[in-house]
Amino acid sequence: MELTIPAALARAASEFADNLAIAEPGGQRITYRDLHDRVCSVAAALVSAGVEAGDRVAIWSPNSPHWVIAALAAQTAGATLVPVNTRFTGAEAIDVIGRSRAVALFVAGPFLGVDRLIALRDASLADPGRLDALRFIVSIPIEAGATPSDPRWPSVTVLGWPELMVRAATAPTALATERAAAINADDVSDILFTSGTTGRSKGAMSSHRQALAVAAAWAECGEVGHADRYLVVNPFFHSFGYKAGILVCLLTGATIVPQLVYDPEQTMRLIEAERITILPGAPTIYQTILDHPTRDSCDLSSLRLAVTGAAVVPVALVERMQTELSFDTVLTAYGLTEAVVVTMCRPGDPPRTVATTSGRATAGFEISVAGNGDAGEILLRGPNVMLGYLDDPAATKEAVDENGWLHTGDVGRLDVEGYLTITDRLKDMYICGGFNVYPAEVEQVLARLTGVAESAVIGVPDARLGEVGKAFIIPRPGQRLDAADVLAYCRERLANFKVPRQVEFRAELPRNPSGKPLKRLLREESG
Repeated sequence: MELTIPAALARAASEFADNLAIAEPGGQRITYRDLHDRVCSVAAALVSAGVEAGDRVAIWSPNSPHWVIAALAAQTAGATLVPVNTRFTGAEAIDVIGRSRAVALFVAGPFLGVDRLIALRDASLADPGRLDALRFIVSIPIEAGATPSDPRWPSVTVLGWPELMVRAATAPTALATERAAAINADDVSDILFTSGTTGRSKGAMSSHRQALAVAAAWAECGEVGHADRYLVVNPFFHSFGYKAGILVCLLTGATIVPQLVYDPEQTMRLIEAERITILPGAPTIYQTILDHPTRDSCDLSSLRLAVTGAAVVPVALVERMQTELSFDTVLTAYGLTEAVVVTMCRPGDPPRTVATTSGRATAGFEISVAGNGDAGEILLRGPNVMLGYLDDPAATKEAVDENGWLHTGDVGRLDVEGYLTITDRLKDMYICGGFNVYPAEVEQVLARLTGVAESAVIGVPDARLGEVGKAFIIPRPGQRLDAADVLAYCRERLANFKVPRQVEFRAELPRNPSGKPLKRLLREESG
């Protein structure tokens, strides 16, 4: 296997030349040969503009062909990719772009009522000096007909995508090929910032070799091939969309079908129109498709592979995916920014294994569970653990011990065959009357209550017991629930200390980019 991302792109252009690399819904159709040519031209333009090997290039944009081209071009130019969360405000984006010392930024033009370029400029003027490394910005067109942003920005050159293409057409491609040839497999390929669910985000650094290795492992477990059409609803700025999406397709010749924003009805229409075979995502994606009133009117028969994880996966949901949708294979997996994909089920695993575990180790990982009991903190070790956190040796030392074990903060148990079951996050556990309560166990019970689409359970202060459970529940469409019925159901199936004392019904839950409910925000709201 090629050990740098530009080398993997060159191989894809040779081996899968006329295969579609990107099929933009209602837009561009780009073959692997054409993708390679476009990437090299943009990379040459970046080099001509002064991007040096080892510089950082940030992207703040939703899923589109431009994102793929810009990311691969930055890496072909020898730079390090810094994806930025599209949900960030201007101030939050400045924090990531400034801390990474990015010299260039690709940013979405006006989209869904948000002009990120203007938001970033205004925030930078209010907080001067944070973006002092930034030299030029490229605005990516997302919405057809949208009014372009005002390009004026003191000390920063702002280009539109068409202007960049003009520069790319005249830049010598030898600049890109020479720079790509000099990249080492252990050079930093990307810095992915953690979701920040428990505090300030940290930038996890990975090498080209590591990024490709975890993508190859994911592709092998999913048996991905050049005939597959992969609908990427997971955001490209997240490892699930970038490494388990773009890079998986790059290695296998599969077609990337990017979706700008997840919408269940649009997703179902895309599956039908594009004959999608692979649809990975957080559990909420499948839940909303299963419960959508127009599902039966869509032809979803092309689907063959679902891979889910990112949050507690209710057994009941996996069972519905296997029986009510057309997937030949449903796999569960476990990963985190610092290691991307750690465990995965395999095709052929028994349905109960898929429904109740996250699979076994992949990508060269060794897994251990700390503690003397049945469950404990999950520890990881292997060649694909992150290189460390950007400019934060103290946090790196706290996360990775002297023996090379990454302390994940997740709680789980291993069976005798090496299959991992995630029970919860250490930080989500609460103590009720002296007893440990893992919310995931309560959420699994609630998932089997008729009418519950999703739940999130947290611990809230209680004068007598210290903490008690509070359940936030999203009802299924057309279903009616009341708190008394929910609590009665739990009392029949859980020990008293595990039964929530409060129930709140909601239309939606706050989430991070990978689909996990943000329990930190729920705790803050609950006082």
